[in-house]
Amino acid sequence: MTKLLVIREYLKHFYGKYEIYIKPVWKLVLAFITLAVINSKLGYMNQIDNIAVILIVSLMCSFLPTGCIAVFSSLFIILHLYALSMECALVALLLLIVMFLLYFRFTPKESVVLLLTPLSFVLKVPYIMPLALGLVRTPASAVSVGCGTIVYFFLSFINENETAINVMEDDITTRFRYLIDGLIDNKAMIVTVVAFSIALIVVYLIRRMSVDYSWTIAMIAGTLVNIVMLLVGDLMYDTNVSIAGVLIGGIIAILLAKVLQFFVFSVDYSRTERVQFEDDEYYYYVKAVPKLSVATPTKTVKKINTQTSQNVSTKTVPRTVGTMNSAARSTTGTVRTSGASRTVGAARATENSTEGTRPVSTVRTVNTVNSVANRTSSQGSGRNSSLNDK
Repeated sequence: MTKLLVIREYLKHFYGKYEIYIKPVWKLVLAFITLAVINSKLGYMNQIDNIAVILIVSLMCSFLPTGCIAVFSSLFIILHLYALSMECALVALLLLIVMFLLYFRFTPKESVVLLLTPLSFVLKVPYIMPLALGLVRTPASAVSVGCGTIVYFFLSFINENETAINVMEDDITTRFRYLIDGLIDNKAMIVTVVAFSIALIVVYLIRRMSVDYSWTIAMIAGTLVNIVMLLVGDLMYDTNVSIAGVLIGGIIAILLAKVLQFFVFSVDYSRTERVQFEDDEYYYYVKAVPKLSVATPTKTVKKINTQTSQNVSTKTVPRTVGTMNSAARSTTGTVRTSGASRTVGAARATENSTEGTRPVSTVRTVNTVNSVANRTSSQGSGRNSSLNDK
């Protein structure tokens, strides 16, 4: 579990760091998949049933707002249906206008849901939509799910009845009636929209409760409600729903919802705390559930120098020449008649000989030697004067 939490933190950090690059990429991928599915299901107009056209439009959508993907998808649908029949294009246009009015009125920020709902039907996992939106959104999302479901069933109806529409007489009224009856009398579509809407509301209400494991309970309850309503609708209206498909789809939806919960709402109910406090006007009963989180390990980069350090041994070079020169200078400066002058010269010679090796701390010692030499010189001069008097 800890490894999964670390991976989640890495993914969140990666997305937060490169969000400016990731958003255009996933919009490009979403637009490309959506347009490719529309062309594969319809494909009546050869001019836009081209991979180059899909790629160009997808690149445009990657730099535009997300709602533009739904607009271009609607345009592709209308163009394909116009190539099939003008009546189909008009009915589709009216249907899309009504859907967009509902969309902008209730859920203006859920354009992705309009795209993902038909795609989930194509991928055979449609039951994840009411669960996911009930967990992370509000009951108003039922409008987006319902509109996406209607679009899928309407396009499926046209795809299945393409031959009947083509061989039908050139009577606009007859074609309009056939298309509208096929949309309104589609019992499977109506049952699915109602089941998804009720399941979404049930999931939302349960996951808002303060009970432990509310999200898991909401997933299971929403899936059961969805399955029961689809089966009851099949019994009442003969919608030809596959029982095995509904059961397997419900299990897959729960598993996908658990993955969503891991990234959105991962908590530790074993450390739940209940706090009670009050102020001047209210009593407060608070239930605090800590989130499951882990600190990502930091990488420490240690630089190792490949060049081996070389120990340089310093050798003391005897300063023989310097000592001899200092001795010669001291000898020439010595007064022959004064024994003290020899002492002064010797002291100065000693000082000069140690200049190359003495540290700064020996300055005081040299000064002391000089003072002693000066006193000795004064004493020697006094003795010489006394001898001259005699």
